[in-house]
Amino acid sequence: MNSLVLMLVGLAMMLAGYFLYSKYLGRRVYRLAAGFRTPAHELSDGVDYVPTNKFVLWGHHFTSVAGAAPIVGPAVAVIWGWLPAFLWVTLGTVFFAGMHDMGALWASVRNRGQSMGMLSGRYIGARGRNLFLVVIFLLLLMVVAAFATVIKNLLISTPSSVIPVWGAIVVAAVIGQMIYRWKINLLVTTVIGVVALYTLIVVGDRFPVVLPDPVLGMSPATFWIVALFVYAGIASLLPVWVLLQPRDYINGVQLFIGLGILYLSVLFASPAVVAPAINQDVPEGTPSLVPLLFVTIACGAISGFHGMVASGTSAKQLDSETDGRFVGYFGAVGEGMLALGAIIAATAGYRTLADWEAVYSAFNEGGVSAFVSGGASIVNAGLGIPASLSATILATMAVLFAATTMDTGVRLQRFVVQEAGEVLGVRVPKGWATVIVLVVAVGLTFSAGGDGSGGLLIWPLFGTTNQLLASLTLAIVAVVLLRKKRNPLPVLVPLVFVLVMSIYALVVQLGTFWADRSWLLLGLDVVILVASLWVALESAIAMRAARRGDFDPETDEPVLASSAGGGDERA
Repeated sequence: MNSLVLMLVGLAMMLAGYFLYSKYLGRRVYRLAAGFRTPAHELSDGVDYVPTNKFVLWGHHFTSVAGAAPIVGPAVAVIWGWLPAFLWVTLGTVFFAGMHDMGALWASVRNRGQSMGMLSGRYIGARGRNLFLVVIFLLLLMVVAAFATVIKNLLISTPSSVIPVWGAIVVAAVIGQMIYRWKINLLVTTVIGVVALYTLIVVGDRFPVVLPDPVLGMSPATFWIVALFVYAGIASLLPVWVLLQPRDYINGVQLFIGLGILYLSVLFASPAVVAPAINQDVPEGTPSLVPLLFVTIACGAISGFHGMVASGTSAKQLDSETDGRFVGYFGAVGEGMLALGAIIAATAGYRTLADWEAVYSAFNEGGVSAFVSGGASIVNAGLGIPASLSATILATMAVLFAATTMDTGVRLQRFVVQEAGEVLGVRVPKGWATVIVLVVAVGLTFSAGGDGSGGLLIWPLFGTTNQLLASLTLAIVAVVLLRKKRNPLPVLVPLVFVLVMSIYALVVQLGTFWADRSWLLLGLDVVILVASLWVALESAIAMRAARRGDFDPETDEPVLASSAGGGDERA
């Protein structure tokens, strides 16, 4: 198989999904209305609720949901062969991820920018909300702690990425001022930002930064993790326009340029895919393809974390409801393109099958390193960019996305802590909520020692928890649609598939954790399984009630029996 064929077919499917299927969803299912007053206008506060240009908001949404996961998942999953990974990424992006992200954004916008956790209280019930918040908190804890560890490892293993990664913060801050304070044209601002960012990449490649040991009394690993959490805590408290929006926007542009470089390289080099379509000789210890493929590739096909971003930050910045199609669905398409690039890099970036098998000698041996090394080889062959600079471009891309996901994750977890406080009748100031988040995340990250490897302790549960959260998010969207008397099938079919595969995978992992005597993971697995099944049951009851009950299709509110006729008339 030639990688060029994979690229063209995959891109064609995703673009067709955006131009055709998302248009159907926007018009017939979600019925996006340009005249609807979004929370960004209704609740504008200049900090979290800020009306935002749809291209800038797309950059925030896309880079926040992308992170390193759409690179890691596909680059690990190709151990089963390139075909299953390719099909799940392309079909998942078109029929699952885009619909999920767009639906979560729409449901939140229609409910004053509330998060999925709070929406579960309205549409599923108090018990469902409380359990939903538990699942969300654990997922965000996994993301924040694990991504801190991943970024630390990349900064140490690829010292040429240090200058562009930290320099990007300064570039983003200047871009924020250019857009909001100095009112400079967005195109001009974008060009300046991209030139500055790629200049930093070239400088970083020439001057790699290797920290001394110790630095300020800490090992390099400890220092990087502390610095990352300090940055994430500060960034989560700043108004979104100061750093979050411009950082994510310029990173989104940078990603598309990076993907353009990779895809152009495939076009010119047309490397052969050396990995098998279906790997019949997987290494010993590799789990079965079903159900693990569908939780190994989460981001890039469908991801519950996307619903947290869509309802946690993006819904509070949406200028017009009709922008939701571009921000939500096309944000998922962008991530699908990244996942497709990861598949190609990890299967066509090696000269022979033996070289590929040497990298994929065991499950979880691929990931970011396979993407960077394989992608650098393709870029070097296709465009003649030196292998070292190619690796720096791809490594910087991976680190920047992991970092944007991490600081968005801290902000979202702060929202969850504040929402949990509301449930308990306690007002938690955002400063204290951020401190709580950082204490818990830092504690987990360093729980296995000073190298920060504790951040990966509960990572094996990320895939299943993430996908369960996606199915529960879809359940809320389905209830909203049923109350509004609209067709829920585009949501219900993916919901059932993802829920079944996620629970199946969670049960399989129970056996693995028991055999390995991983009691912490076993306990968390049980908690997540019970909470998810309970929420799913509450959701099913809510769907049945929504289907049988009388609800005003405009307000979602129950219609009294005496005025039921009037309610039907308005529908």
